[in-house]
Amino acid sequence: MGIGLSLLSVFELARVTVPTFLEGVTGRIDPAVIDGRTRALGERVLARARVTLTVEGTERVPADRAFVYMSNHQSHVDIPVVFATVPATRLRMVAKKELFRVPVWGRAMRAAGMVEVDRGNRSAAVQALARAGEQIRSGVSVWIAPEGTRSRTGAIGPLKKGGFHLALATGTPIVPIAISGTRRVLPAAGRSMRHGVAVRVRYGAPIEVAGRGVEELMAEVRAFFETSLAELEAG
Repeated sequence: MGIGLSLLSVFELARVTVPTFLEGVTGRIDPAVIDGRTRALGERVLARARVTLTVEGTERVPADRAFVYMSNHQSHVDIPVVFATVPATRLRMVAKKELFRVPVWGRAMRAAGMVEVDRGNRSAAVQALARAGEQIRSGVSVWIAPEGTRSRTGAIGPLKKGGFHLALATGTPIVPIAISGTRRVLPAAGRSMRHGVAVRVRYGAPIEVAGRGVEELMAEVRAFFETSLAELEAG
């Protein structure tokens, strides 16, 4: 059943990847269409996996304003979870360069406005954050997982500073997102998905960045992740 779910998820990815790829080749990308596809993709993947999804806190987040969304990172399933639940009407993610190397999928991600980051190349990483800043200034929210890699244990790893510098440089509030349960759907080293898993998501209130420092913001976001995850896991 798990392998079947994974294959169905690949099918769902193809349903959005192929038309986006073709539109990118022909220069006919419609951002509103991309937004609809990513949300629908998230919803369909979770439905395929029969995920029992509980979401709280979205009422704290205005949908008509750009934010830097930051979530903890447990699984590739975090991607459909965020796209299916985020209050933002327009959202693009910052993703590691390896995802952009996948044939067709990588081209489609670039066409859709997703931001590629090479964390091993400081100059390229700075350029990627500059592109993310352009998205924000155009009214598009950006989502980044500041841990940079999936947690194998569920514990929060060290947070990288890039997303926090992005929020400060653009004066954009940070919305923290705590995600619990996705690693039980598809763990970091897993290749097949489990069905019927309960996933819980908590959106925090926007954190204003004016007059704040990177270390202070990192500490606040980390505290939100740790406290929220403990409560979500216990609940």
